[in-house]
Formats: sequence, structure tokens, C-alpha cells
Amino acid sequence: MFLHLDTTWLLFAFAIIAAFGFFFGTLLDAIMKEGAFGPSGNTLLFIVGFFVAVVVAHKHGISLSDLRLAVAWGLGGAFGLISVLALIKAGLARLGS
Repeated sequence: MFLHLDTTWLLFAFAIIAAFGFFFGTLLDAIMKEGAFGPSGNTLLFIVGFFVAVVVAHKHGISLSDLRLAVAWGLGGAFGLISVLALIKAGLARLGS
């Protein structure tokens, strides 16, 4: 899927996802405080989760030609990854104390 994108469009998509990731990362850091990974960590997790979810959906044969469906998959993957890692972090913190 990403192989069919021009370099300009791929960089443009990455920049948009990074901007949204920084916005949501900062917001999640303010809400979760110690349970979060910091604004930069949340942003990196958001970007990785978004692109991994889109790639996984594409590998499973889900057509992401509709932009709304691709964004829904990406956001679901991004927030899913952050949620799972935050649960693991909270569990490890509870075991450690």
C-alpha cells in the first residue's frame, strides 16, 4: 500500500500523523500523568501504532481505498497500542510496589 504512494504524499501523510500524534500524545500525557510515556513517547507510539494498524489491515486484505476507513483503522491501532502498553506499564508498576 505504501509502495504505491509518491514520496511527497508519503511524507505529507507522515507529517499529518505526526502532528495529530503530538496533539494526542500531549493530551494523553496531561490526562494520564505518570501512567503515560511523556509527550514524545506517546507521539512515537501513536505514529507506530497508526502505521502498523494500516499495514496489518492491508495484509489481511481489507481495502483501505476509502480514507475514512483507513483513518479509523489507524486511530484504532494507535490508541490500541498506547492502551495495551499503558496497561502493561501499570501492571509492572503494581507488581514492583
